[in-house]
Amino acid sequence: MSFTVVIPARYASTRLPGKPLADINGRPMIEHVYRRACESDASRVIVATDDPRILDLVHGFNGEACLTRTDHVSGTDRLQEVALLEQMKGDDIIVNVQGDEPLIPPQVINQVAANLAQNRAASVATLCEPLSSYREFRDPNAVKVVYDQNNLALYFSRAPIPWPRDNTEVLSEQPVPEGFPARRHIGIYAYRVSLLERFVTWPPAQLEQTESLEQLRVMAYGEQIHVDEACCQVPGGVDTEADLARVRQLLLEQNQ
Repeated sequence: MSFTVVIPARYASTRLPGKPLADINGRPMIEHVYRRACESDASRVIVATDDPRILDLVHGFNGEACLTRTDHVSGTDRLQEVALLEQMKGDDIIVNVQGDEPLIPPQVINQVAANLAQNRAASVATLCEPLSSYREFRDPNAVKVVYDQNNLALYFSRAPIPWPRDNTEVLSEQPVPEGFPARRHIGIYAYRVSLLERFVTWPPAQLEQTESLEQLRVMAYGEQIHVDEACCQVPGGVDTEADLARVRQLLLEQNQ
């Protein structure tokens, strides 16, 4: 199985402008992400950026990068441009690794790529993990996913799904019990290039706009998304200064 990792890396960020360039123990964040991705089985790792500063930085540590348009609405659109620039074929697989995840385990990159390669019914593959608490279950920032016995997604939502009708504990602050069926979506995706080519031609779907979840566009247009529980824990990405401090400390403890 062959696949390419593409790391979308925009300079602009509402909460952390210039986030890909943020220093983490002597290296920019995008270099940490790139090195993690290179530990996977990917045949290529490409940073896709809209800013020459990030492009030059990646080239400076001998990484591969390409300059993409500045008007992309989402990282998915940016991935499609990379596929076009690199003349990839429709059956080729691209794994989207976010540029703000310097702790991404290489194992989950391999996992999501292999899942897509092995499941021809799906055009996209992604991962999930058990929820830790009822508070997280009710948190709209923790996206939930439910899927069928073939591991194909039924729905993604910011709402608490599936809702346990007779369990009044869901309104408490307690940890969830063993066997609680809810799963939190992890935002790593593997795509077939042919899906990306179709995706950019579709107008945003009503469900997508309502929930503000781009993956619902894929489902609204009749495509299947494979979902699997992550093979190992996936630490959170960097959205705030507090996240940045947490990652710096974790990598310092790991001597990275």
